[in-house]
Amino acid sequence: MSGPWDRGPRPTRQPELRLYGLNAVDAVFRHRPQAIRKVYLLQSRIHALKPLLAWCVQQRVGYRVVEEADLDRLAASSHHEGVVADVLKAEPLSLDAWLDSLATTAPALAIWLDGVGNPHNFGAILRSAAHFDAAVLLPAGSELAVSGAAARVAEGGAEAVPLVRLPETRVALERLRLAGFALAATVVGGGDDLFAFDPPPRLVYIMGAEGEGMEPALATACDRRLSIPGSGAVESLNVAAATAVLLAHWTSRRLR
Repeated sequence: MSGPWDRGPRPTRQPELRLYGLNAVDAVFRHRPQAIRKVYLLQSRIHALKPLLAWCVQQRVGYRVVEEADLDRLAASSHHEGVVADVLKAEPLSLDAWLDSLATTAPALAIWLDGVGNPHNFGAILRSAAHFDAAVLLPAGSELAVSGAAARVAEGGAEAVPLVRLPETRVALERLRLAGFALAATVVGGGDDLFAFDPPPRLVYIMGAEGEGMEPALATACDRRLSIPGSGAVESLNVAAATAVLLAHWTSRRLR
């Protein structure tokens, strides 16, 4: 029997993320200030962060001026640039929600990350995706998510890029094709020359994991297999550097 103290299940608390770095924190302030829960900063950063601190006062969001060692501990990094913030995590969009947000025939570009796991690579990919206005697609079951390290490397890009959670692979491929997207697997060798490729208006580049590459079945299911030609002095580009090249190539062809 329930008593007067039994008020039913408590609401689930939205998970938080600890961000650090000036651009990462400022991007949250510009895009979704309501997500900010607490701010820690050095005395020397008060002037640079005046708009954020004024908002904190108005909204009764706590902030604290601390020492450098405190920020090192809070961020678990010395690369905090004098500010750390606790913010609510942003959940990825569903594939249907992202597709519905696109204009019916507008060009669109996305990067599908098949197994990429390094947070610094992920952050660099988010920065390039923000620069070239591309979405980032995360496979079903992937544990890849924005972390403090990824957001700092992204320099604000984590807040500007649509992050999309895919359904299982077969369904994702089908829905993307129905929406007019071609799919291009990126491979270290044996693919068509990227720079001889005339990309379509709607394209998804699929990037494999660091070291292992992508699932062979996924590469086979794509419309094209592409390689970035080079001098041969190194085997291949880092996945983040390769992503920047691919995004720049699509953008340059669209601007012609």
